[in-house]
Amino acid sequence: MMKRQTGDRIMRGNKALYRDPRQGKFSGVCAGLANYFELEVWLVRIIVLSATLLGGGFLVILAYIALSLMLEKQPEDYEQTIQMQREHKLKSRPWKQGASASQLLRNLDQELERVEEKVCQIEAYVTSDAFRVNKAFRNL
Repeated sequence: MMKRQTGDRIMRGNKALYRDPRQGKFSGVCAGLANYFELEVWLVRIIVLSATLLGGGFLVILAYIALSLMLEKQPEDYEQTIQMQREHKLKSRPWKQGASASQLLRNLDQELERVEEKVCQIEAYVTSDAFRVNKAFRNL
């Protein structure tokens, strides 16, 4: 994925790096990193804690404070966007929490029903007299 920086946000694909204070313990930096890298929050916290205890304490704390000051708070609708992107991904790593296979199939079935309804609406329009009349007017 390509990374680009826009304003105060770091972008990766169509995702941005934000603080997530709702899921965070202090300022939400670990939760924001977890959302950005599609990891579990507990895994990011363990990595940060391990890095702190294994000799990088000052640098990790300094980086955490810097990120908590530099990163914007996550917008309200951003979590829904992330959730919709994750719904289609099967569990590819054991540490990734996700919906069960039956829940993924239900979600997929619901989405396919919505797509089928849209296709039926398009077919109904294309085969209607209104479509032929509109096409004739466009061709004039």
